[in-house]
Amino acid sequence: MTLRRFDQPPASVPTATSWYLADLGEAKGKQELFTKQSPQKLKALREHALIESAVSSNRIEGVEVDAARVGTVVFGKALLRDRDEEEVRGYRQALELIHTRGAELPITEDTIKQLHSLSRGGLGDAGEYKRQDNDIIEVIPNRGREVRFRTVRVADTPAFMAELVERWDAVLRTRTVHPLVAMGAFNLDFLCVHPFRDGNGRTSRLLFQLQCYHLGFEVGRYISLERLIEQNKERYYETLKLSSDGWHEGKHDPWPYTNYLLYTLLDASKEFERRVGETAAPKGSKTELVLSAIDRRSGNFHVADLQRDCPGVGLDLIRRVLKQKQADKQVICVTKGRNAQWQKTATWKLGTT
Repeated sequence: MTLRRFDQPPASVPTATSWYLADLGEAKGKQELFTKQSPQKLKALREHALIESAVSSNRIEGVEVDAARVGTVVFGKALLRDRDEEEVRGYRQALELIHTRGAELPITEDTIKQLHSLSRGGLGDAGEYKRQDNDIIEVIPNRGREVRFRTVRVADTPAFMAELVERWDAVLRTRTVHPLVAMGAFNLDFLCVHPFRDGNGRTSRLLFQLQCYHLGFEVGRYISLERLIEQNKERYYETLKLSSDGWHEGKHDPWPYTNYLLYTLLDASKEFERRVGETAAPKGSKTELVLSAIDRRSGNFHVADLQRDCPGVGLDLIRRVLKQKQADKQVICVTKGRNAQWQKTATWKLGTT
């Protein structure tokens, strides 16, 4: 229902949304700089984010594992104790799929079902659309259980999901709305359809991560988006309720929830910038940075080229690396002087000098 609305450009975009979009554009540029500038600093952030994401996304849904077993569940190969542990490990496997194949993994019904199946540990009806209606129920003190939101009926779910995927592709082609706004609309529509019996929230967060990749934001690889959502869980549910009211009639307000997702992505980007600056560079990381820059070069190159590719690395270190590789006969100095040119030899190999 939200993407239907964006068949045409919105009459207006809230000021807060415009600010988020502008700040995210700037953050995207910084992200690209940091991932080139500090490749060796990022391994610890990746591993930490993977653990936090798998644990937080499940914990939002009431699925928890023993803190002492988190490392074993997420990274180990030991037998798992119960269904909760299987779902946490399954979520980690879904994240790994996104991190390794995100660019080539399209937003299709098959992909959505695959992510759901992995996040549910492949158990029961994992990867299958719901077979019974599953309205969202809220327990209210002194009033008992009440229907908070009526999701799409079972009989209509396949058609709604097919339309959701088609409209996502269409809005990216026509650009009637900013792609990041379309991402928020897709996520909201997915949660309102509620296509699975269980695990819709987790699947929505995996899709959020995947669509961020498609739009050029890889910060979720290093900072857990799920952990940030968990930390602001009350706001997550509040904005979802605000934006889902009137959804079936197309009279809802998509901006509170959309802005919440944009805020989360921007918050992650700011934390990434801060954490990269705080993380001590491992020994030899600047050398590795220079070697990687040389490895990417084809044909002749100058020292100045390596300086541009390696911000924060001193000229003396660049020259030292080149001299060592020259002694190893892996690079040669083609022309000497102030504008000396260098070239890799056939024996070049990437590795710490």
